[in-house]
Amino acid sequence: MKQPRPQTNGAAKPARLGAAARWKLFLAVLGPGLVVMLADTDVGSIVTAGQSGVRWGYKLLLLQFVLMPVVYVVQELTVRLGIFTGKGHCELIRERFGPVWAWISVTGLGVAAAGALLTEFSGVAGVGELFGVPRILSLMLAAGFLLLLVWTGSYRRVERIALAVGLFELAFLWIAYKAHPHSSELVAGLTHAAIGNREYLHLVAANIGAVIMPWMIFYQQSAVAEKRLRPEQYTSARWDTALGAVVTQMVMAAVLVATAATLGKLNPNGSLNTVGDMSNALTPFLGPGMGRLIFSLGILGAGLVAAIVVSLAVAWGFGEVAGYKHSLGLRPAQAPWFYAVYSIGVVGGAALVAVAPNLVSLSVRVEVMNALLLPLVLGLLVALAITALPEEHRLRGIYLWTVVAVSVLTTGLGVYSALSGGW
Repeated sequence: MKQPRPQTNGAAKPARLGAAARWKLFLAVLGPGLVVMLADTDVGSIVTAGQSGVRWGYKLLLLQFVLMPVVYVVQELTVRLGIFTGKGHCELIRERFGPVWAWISVTGLGVAAAGALLTEFSGVAGVGELFGVPRILSLMLAAGFLLLLVWTGSYRRVERIALAVGLFELAFLWIAYKAHPHSSELVAGLTHAAIGNREYLHLVAANIGAVIMPWMIFYQQSAVAEKRLRPEQYTSARWDTALGAVVTQMVMAAVLVATAATLGKLNPNGSLNTVGDMSNALTPFLGPGMGRLIFSLGILGAGLVAAIVVSLAVAWGFGEVAGYKHSLGLRPAQAPWFYAVYSIGVVGGAALVAVAPNLVSLSVRVEVMNALLLPLVLGLLVALAITALPEEHRLRGIYLWTVVAVSVLTTGLGVYSALSGGW
């Protein structure tokens, strides 16, 4: 049985709704999907894509495009759940499957978020060091900006600033263009895969883990509920998610192409374990001045928007399980635990990076860990989509089996590649 399309203002009467009205509706909805996808291309993901290009040239490029519909299918479920239930991810898990599964789920979120925050702040510190800014100062500035943004802003303001910051990631598209990749080598790389190599499988798992992260699911569903999107806005919200899926994977592909066309040709056995390594590898081809500036803006955009999303996902997630008030619509005095958990994530991540060596070298392992969490994360998400939605919006028919197939194949490939790659 074919899944029915929900009725929305943008879809119910397309002939009567002018182009200006459709754009107005879309722009009003735009935000949760694009923000979470920009955060998806975080510092750890960029390092993973860069390492993939250095070590394997263009042989992992096709995977970036294959994962584009995968991340859309997964995140679209959070849109559907958020709009038609009005509840966050952990809240629904607790309601449907009990507090034990809710705590297991949010614990996995906490583990993934801790690893993510270390890589985000390491990226920020690395950019500061490129320009001679002491690590402690760059971390204090970044943490101060993130705290001020959330403690003094509404959801709409936080979303708009996160979008503006995250769009700096588009700088990587320019970097890929300036790297001048050879089209013949690019096409050849798309048709070859080293599936028998453990290191290749390790990076396959890392790239899958870099695309579907636990905190993305928690954030987008909670953000949709926080923004109070209505059923008639469902179609626009799906377009928001689709746009984000294209943008995030284009950025990943751009980073891979840039490093494959430069350092990958000169030193395929090289390693990109720090932001400085990536900058030093790319700036000879881009120019030491403008190239370094553009690269740094991309890294800062990726790190800061991801830190916002990760910290908010944790604050929302634990609030939904523990039962404390959790909304950006409330002032800090009205929701002290929500703002405290957000602040602990930000300050704790910055403090650990301040006292520890550069931790970006952990990026690939963090993404592989995300791949190992996929059975739990996707399993609960699909179960909610089948059981928690109103009857007319539940997954069914061909689309249900498509979602199940995509989830099983992605989970299986991610876990297999992680274990085979020597996790």
